[in-house]
Amino acid sequence: MRLWSLHPKYLDSRGLVALWREALLAQAVLRGETRGYRRHPQLDRFRSHPVPGTALSLYLKAVHDEALARGYAFDRSKIKPVRRRASLTVTEGQLKYEWLHLLEKLRMRSPAVYEKWRRTRRPDPHPLFRVRPGGIASWERVS
Repeated sequence: MRLWSLHPKYLDSRGLVALWREALLAQAVLRGETRGYRRHPQLDRFRSHPVPGTALSLYLKAVHDEALARGYAFDRSKIKPVRRRASLTVTEGQLKYEWLHLLEKLRMRSPAVYEKWRRTRRPDPHPLFRVRPGGIASWERVS
């Protein structure tokens, strides 16, 4: 499971579809609707939020917005309703780590998308996240 801290605009079509599916799975995990992935480290930052379901719904909404902008037909009804605002933080180090990880994926599977974004030095975070100084997150599995 990879719930990118990066803005979904950087993902190729395969990555965007995968993110949608994985975030929906994460939503089900947080709601206790599935037995798998319950201990996945990427869910820790959502679990630690005062309203984890709201945070994940807002995360999904931004992914859905990107899909709509590309003409995809993701089913918005799968996102649980949101009644509040929420945000999470991501460190500069985590964002950089994810950026380099994504660029390598794009270089291999989507050369045109890689070329479009490879010169970007400061990628935008997902709209849910606010960037703060710091290193790679403790939950990240660094390879």
